[in-house]
Amino acid sequence: MDKRTLGVTADRSRFDRSVAVVTGAGQGIGLACARRLPANGCAVVLVGRTAHTLENAESLLCSEGYRVRTAVCDVCNLNAFVSLINGFDRLDILVNNAGGNRPAPFLVVTRDDFDRLVDLNVRAVFFGSQAALRKMIQVGTKGAIINMSSQMGHVGLPKRTVYCLTKHAVEGLTKALALEAAPFGIRVNAVAPTFVRTPMTEGFFADAEFNEFVHSHILLGRCATPEDYCRCRRFSCLRCSGFSHRH
Repeated sequence: MDKRTLGVTADRSRFDRSVAVVTGAGQGIGLACARRLPANGCAVVLVGRTAHTLENAESLLCSEGYRVRTAVCDVCNLNAFVSLINGFDRLDILVNNAGGNRPAPFLVVTRDDFDRLVDLNVRAVFFGSQAALRKMIQVGTKGAIINMSSQMGHVGLPKRTVYCLTKHAVEGLTKALALEAAPFGIRVNAVAPTFVRTPMTEGFFADAEFNEFVHSHILLGRCATPEDYCRCRRFSCLRCSGFSHRH
């Protein structure tokens, strides 16, 4: 991919010593973020549950000349995730991208569905951010924590009560944590994309009714891609002030 299509900043030296961690980095939006950050000069650690998916992502990015390495870790295993972050010599950017959804009508949501989404979308973000903030304060970096929220953190949608609950929680966490981190020169922001075509969402679009519902609300007639998202103006704010909060 031509680096110009990523909106790469001209001042790569600003990030030459920076270390970024991206969770859920093997595919989709996580992979797009993992490509954009080293394009700006960061050394990036790709975190995910599946070794072969991470290996494929690493091979792709290394072939493009970027500095990346992988760490197989399920962020829901909080001890392992926190230990991973604690083990870095320095940390400048954490992208809490790992997340998921189990769409279901409210009346049939199971406790297992609820617990899984809260563990992945909220607990991992909360305690991963806690470990990252401690590391940044310890080493004195003026870093950034970026939480992947969603349009569902601002509105509601049928069959997504638990997902909406978790993303509203991410929005609230981001706002409150930003106030506590600011005195240390550390930014905490969220980005909130709407439906993006990724391996995770392709199964949803296989439902003809859902596909029609989504596309009928998009004037351009198509969903965004992860690459569209990373080319947007808000993502380009990385150069001057981290990732921009969507409000």
